[in-house]
Amino acid sequence: MKIIIKNEIRGRIRFCLQKKRYTAEEADTLQFYLQSLPGVTAVKVYERTGSAAVCYTGAREDLVRGILAFSFDKPEYRALVPEHTGRALANQYREKIITEVVSHFACRLFLPKPFRFCRMMIRAAGFMRAGAGCLRRGKLEVPVLDAAAIAVSILRKDYKTASSVMFLLKIGDTLEEWTHKKSVEDLARSMSLADRKCWLVGDGEREILVNVNDVHPGDVIAVHTGTVIPLDGKVISGEATVNQASLTGEGIPVRKDAGAYVYAGTAIEEGELRIQVEHAKGATRYEKIIRMIEESQKLRTGVESRAESLADRLVPWSLGGTMLTWLLTQNAQKALSILMVDFSCALKLSMPVTVLSAMRECQEHQLTVKGGKYLELLAEADTIVFDKTGTLTRACPTVADVIPFGENNRDEMLRIAACLEEHFPHSIANAVVAEAERRGLGHEEMHREVQYVVAHGIASLIDGKKAVIGSGHFVFEDEQCRIPEGEEEKFRGISSEYSQLYLAIGGVLAAVICISDPMRPEVPDVIKKLREAGFSNIVMMTGDSRHTAAAIAAKAGVDDFRAEVLPEDKAAYIEEQKAKGHRVIMIGDGVNDSPALSAADVGIAISEGAQLAREIADITVSEDNLYRLVLLKEISNALFRRVSFNYRFVIGYNMGLILLGLFGILPPGVSALLHNTSTLGIGLHSMTNLLPEERTCERISEKRSQSLASA
Repeated sequence: MKIIIKNEIRGRIRFCLQKKRYTAEEADTLQFYLQSLPGVTAVKVYERTGSAAVCYTGAREDLVRGILAFSFDKPEYRALVPEHTGRALANQYREKIITEVVSHFACRLFLPKPFRFCRMMIRAAGFMRAGAGCLRRGKLEVPVLDAAAIAVSILRKDYKTASSVMFLLKIGDTLEEWTHKKSVEDLARSMSLADRKCWLVGDGEREILVNVNDVHPGDVIAVHTGTVIPLDGKVISGEATVNQASLTGEGIPVRKDAGAYVYAGTAIEEGELRIQVEHAKGATRYEKIIRMIEESQKLRTGVESRAESLADRLVPWSLGGTMLTWLLTQNAQKALSILMVDFSCALKLSMPVTVLSAMRECQEHQLTVKGGKYLELLAEADTIVFDKTGTLTRACPTVADVIPFGENNRDEMLRIAACLEEHFPHSIANAVVAEAERRGLGHEEMHREVQYVVAHGIASLIDGKKAVIGSGHFVFEDEQCRIPEGEEEKFRGISSEYSQLYLAIGGVLAAVICISDPMRPEVPDVIKKLREAGFSNIVMMTGDSRHTAAAIAAKAGVDDFRAEVLPEDKAAYIEEQKAKGHRVIMIGDGVNDSPALSAADVGIAISEGAQLAREIADITVSEDNLYRLVLLKEISNALFRRVSFNYRFVIGYNMGLILLGLFGILPPGVSALLHNTSTLGIGLHSMTNLLPEERTCERISEKRSQSLASA
């Protein structure tokens, strides 16, 4: 593939391939291929000009070699493109707007007057029907005002004004619809299942970890506690409570057992299921999510509802003001000037567009917000609660040491621990599995069934003996396991510097796995910036020992901490704070954080946490970078500063137009033009990013560099 480099600066290159224009499919293929290249940080493909711009780090020669290797015909490159990318939607609405603008001005310039009149009357009939429909329902809403303004203009034979009003209203409606659909599609794509692994039940009931793409209808998969069901299917054995909030919006888990049907994207809160797959990967997941989002009221904030309510309440005042002006002045032109101006259009357009655009901007920063109201709650929040492990501490803790007890072998104990832990993805479990892999300790399944006890540990049978792994409370208090005789001193000598995972077999302690879980280097700065952004109470919670928790809390700079807490304790603390009138944000990553994520006003799941936590959370942070939380808070704050500005502008500007029309300074046509232009202008302004792009990129890049340097 030959390329032509159009322009180039350090870290950025713009080039053309041997095509003057790309189809949407070709543009997506090129974009996702370029994004897959090492060192590429941003890609923009311009399908109309057949060019692409790439921002990158690393060697220029490596990037150029990667671009030269590209071909539109290779199936493996087309396979990189998700089913839904949003490009087709953007093209569709872009064409709609261009067609509307071109046809409007072309008709004005070239269409004979009688044909222009007929076209205008046909378009006006649609507005009249909408206004009449409101009146039939006994409501005075914006369509009534639009219909009245157009009707009066036509009756006064001011066809130019009537045509302009309808043109601007049509453009405004199209822009609002486009912004709404784009935000919904962006959100649905992020919630759709990505390629990942699942447990395929093979011969002899052994579970084999495979890619979801390799599972076919008729296969049987095993889904454990805390994981998301990857494919639609029928339960053939097992029993579990399933959280279906991602599809139904209902957070109360549903019991599922043999014979029940389960859907991709729902999450198992407790239990285990064997499922016979009926649909291949992603069969109907995307469409279900789109439908759920569109039907859900979660997208609506209090701001949107108040704006819509205010807009409808102002319609009678606008009509009344018009009639009063005509009665007092007997001047139809002044009365029409007031009728041409209303507060409703701008309010109804700008508020939802502002909220949905903020959600889109969050998406650009790897922040998936599942409803506009959560940004409103986030802006009002004064208390933020952090889980420690995997959130304030590193997302990838490591095994520092394995201390065997009795006559057990160190490597064998690690092998058994990895065999148990690999079923339940959590940062600590991942550390154990990774250490076994690093040491080359392969492990076949030694057990038939594992039982996960939330926030405590795992229990199973190995060679007829009960094996448990988890917290000290679970192993020694709940399971009544004991330390081997004569090794009490060895047990007491284990360093408290590390978090500890206890493995017991047959009721006797077999090994202690020491986990190094250092605090993320960026945490103190993030805590400081969150406090500056508006949080007055920052709390850390953990099931770890008080000694370990106190050390992390002091380094982090939080206002308070709670140690040795259970999942219900976290949720109870949040409920207590809410009862005192606080808005509470909870940030976590594990199955044990799920009750607290549900209890909080806004639950935020971090990066590679448990799938259940990500499903339950209202906001998910896709990148392993806590500075995204600062950006999230700044976006929510900026959102409501813009909302406040929109209110002031709409009321102030339109009140000015009404007064100018009342004093006869502005004729109706000019009033209509200025009003509709301002409505369109504020709608377009509401679609722009809330944070300056340069400052945002600069901050993320700088902070990431600092984090890597510190690490």
